[in-house]
Amino acid sequence: MLRLGLKSAAPVAFALALAFAGPTTTVAQVHDNPDARGLKDDASQRGLNDDNRDWNTLTTARIDLLKAALQLTPEQQKYWPSLESALRARSQNRQAVVQAANERVDQMKQAGLAATIQDRDPVEFLRRRAQRLSTRAADLNKLADAWQPLYQTLSTEQKRRVAVLTIYTIRDMRDRVEDRRIQALDEEGED
Repeated sequence: MLRLGLKSAAPVAFALALAFAGPTTTVAQVHDNPDARGLKDDASQRGLNDDNRDWNTLTTARIDLLKAALQLTPEQQKYWPSLESALRARSQNRQAVVQAANERVDQMKQAGLAATIQDRDPVEFLRRRAQRLSTRAADLNKLADAWQPLYQTLSTEQKRRVAVLTIYTIRDMRDRVEDRRIQALDEEGED
């Protein structure tokens, strides 16, 4: 079996980071661009199905790339199914959050700014936020529980690959957050 050194792990980790960045960015771009998702009226369900398919395809690609980068031994393979299941569950929950947020934004746009501000319920907002944070915390705990037995069996080289992947992923996430912040400020300036 081919073993990657740290230098050769960097391109694999970079590919993984790009794959891990994919769904949120792709789904957001499709949602924000009417031409990319089809006509709003008749094709909205088709657009939603396309978004789901894209999200699922990218999640599968992320998982496949992670597994390839780890180069699991036969002994480690037994821990993989629970980790893969936790990764998929977290992705599905994240997808639901993104869809719900997109639906709320659409409702606010239809209602108009004045109505949205007038009807805003800060207590309900806090409750929704608390629920999202609770769900995210539960997902992360499940993911940590799934990672732990596998991580304990990883070699030093496999752990380095995970570290490189983590660094690239965090940098990419930071950059995406900054891009979204700038985009939001630009949109506020246009109004």
